[in-house]
Amino acid sequence: MTALDPDRFRAVMAAVCAPVTIVTTFSEDGRPCGATVSSFTSLSLDPPLVGVAFDRRSALLAAIRDRGRFGVNLLGHGQDDLAVLFATRGADRFGAETAWFTDDGLPRLRDAAGWVGCDLDRTIEAGDHLLLFGKVTALGRAERPPLVYAHRTFGTHSKFAERPRPPITDLIAACAR
Repeated sequence: MTALDPDRFRAVMAAVCAPVTIVTTFSEDGRPCGATVSSFTSLSLDPPLVGVAFDRRSALLAAIRDRGRFGVNLLGHGQDDLAVLFATRGADRFGAETAWFTDDGLPRLRDAAGWVGCDLDRTIEAGDHLLLFGKVTALGRAERPPLVYAHRTFGTHSKFAERPRPPITDLIAACAR
């Protein structure tokens, strides 16, 4: 069997639309840490499980395994600057420019479109990555279009604003402003 060209594999996978998330936890010494992750998925309703994948060399992966907990901040359209910040090595990710607070004992980004707090349920080896299964312990959601990544660029679901919405949703959104 002929080995696949890694660059060609990356190019094909770039066409797959992926959610943009920032996964967070606290380090052993209590500092918030996080990184941009696009390999996030819902796995099970009963029990509620989600999955995220990390490169084995990830410092965040080590912190999550030590702590046994992690949060997933689902970014909204227009938050690509936050995604880039949390993907940049050596950046001050939780500096003055990042609005965050603690929720369910985990760092949560203030304006994320969604939030999932998790206990680490299990870890599965997957090539050069580890797949983490998180048992969901907390949830939150805001009514905003999701941030997605495909073809090496950020975007959103094109029909999000056009979908039918119950009138109460508009009233709640207006009161929240």
